[in-house]
Amino acid sequence: MGWRDEKGRASRFKGPVRLRRDQVPSTTTDQRLLDSRGPHDWVHTDPWRVLRIQAEFVEGFGQLAELGSAVAVFGSARTKPDEPAFAQAEEVGRKLVEAGFAVVTGGGPGAMEAANRGASQAGGISVGLGIELPFESGLNDWVDVGINFRYFFVRKTMFVKYSQGYIVLPGGVGTLDELFEALTLAQTRKVTQFPIVLLGTAYWRGLLDWMRDTQLAEGKISQADLDMMVLTDDVDEAVALMVAAREQEEDPAR
Repeated sequence: MGWRDEKGRASRFKGPVRLRRDQVPSTTTDQRLLDSRGPHDWVHTDPWRVLRIQAEFVEGFGQLAELGSAVAVFGSARTKPDEPAFAQAEEVGRKLVEAGFAVVTGGGPGAMEAANRGASQAGGISVGLGIELPFESGLNDWVDVGINFRYFFVRKTMFVKYSQGYIVLPGGVGTLDELFEALTLAQTRKVTQFPIVLLGTAYWRGLLDWMRDTQLAEGKISQADLDMMVLTDDVDEAVALMVAAREQEEDPAR
């Protein structure tokens, strides 16, 4: 398993370490932690895993503590350069930098690469928070500050802790995971002043319609939960919402 580099060699990041050829393992660190099948000798190594997890938190906190105002941009790794969402993600990255934000993505290809490219070319801070995956391709070339994580939950903490809001472009399972985690944290007041913008009305409308017509209609969520998300096609509106949230945080009397 793993991916192949430009020379066709098997290659994978394992946390910050790159492995090639026969050094590429067949499983990931997260999988070995969470998968209960097979031998149970892993039980005796959990105390040591705690130290590795701690090290990932320390590395992330140390690298990102001075980041300043930042917005996370999510979207599909499968977005192609000729798709409108790719150009839109690049515009998002550029305009966030022009508004004084650093741009944080998952560091992968597709929409993430586009946002990193827009941020980097605009002269801003372009951050990529990668994750060890069997099929990963490593951090894209437009990431200026990159960290590779072994554990999803450590990586997710970095996104929430160091971003003041999320802009979410069309994406798949991973994008939905980040979106709904942010919604859960905002709903439970674990994070405050945290705007969430869904960029792409044609793509996201069906999801919001289902949440309103099914979840809200059956009392499973409240209108306030839906109101935490703003749906738009306008990049300027998305960036303006992030700026407004930053100003509100800096001056609560506004």
